[in-house]
Amino acid sequence: MQELDSRADQLRHQRGTLPEHDDLAAITMTRQDLGNQARDARIVVDDLTAEQTKVDADVEQVRTRRDRDRSRMDQGLVSNPKDLERMQHEMASLERRIVTLEDEELEVMARLEDAQRTLEELTAQLADAEQRNRRLEEARDAKYAEIDAELATLTGQRVPVAAEVPDDLMALYDRLRAAKNGVGAAALRARQCGGCMLTLDNAEVGKIRAAAEDEVLRCEECQRILVRTEESGL
Repeated sequence: MQELDSRADQLRHQRGTLPEHDDLAAITMTRQDLGNQARDARIVVDDLTAEQTKVDADVEQVRTRRDRDRSRMDQGLVSNPKDLERMQHEMASLERRIVTLEDEELEVMARLEDAQRTLEELTAQLADAEQRNRRLEEARDAKYAEIDAELATLTGQRVPVAAEVPDDLMALYDRLRAAKNGVGAAALRARQCGGCMLTLDNAEVGKIRAAAEDEVLRCEECQRILVRTEESGL
């Protein structure tokens, strides 16, 4: 039974320490970081899009005003020399304003293109991280299934073995397992305790040799239950 329990303990430890756990933790951090960066990049894109829309509207508004005034002048609708001179100055001012706004428009467009490119790169990296995360989860779950299947087999094998162990001995075994890193019973091989790995002295070996076959033996050093084998060296 100790062999079955030790193997089950190993499997549970293996289940809890799969390399995929660390990889998934790392990829989770990566996904969070990329997600935050992508969120910030999206905000920048949205802000620049709104800014470009405003600049475009400003350019269009000034152009409309310039074209309207130019049309009035071309049609001779402004005859007063002072009004005509004032409108000519205003036309020049509008042209300068249009140039300034168009420069701003180009600058915003360039920044928006850079921001969109950054967002696209981050989105692609995030998608790749999500895909790697799915592959890791699938690999982890496949190993879980293998380990759980073996654990179920061990549990089935343990039931009839445990049924043959007296209740008081089982209680002792369980207490020792809890206190001795999962090993409550150890095989005696070549006069050595398989639990603490210490060799028994001649006096102890003599006691064991003289004990009845059904007597429960304990290691004097580690107090584990000693299981006699054909290799005990008695």
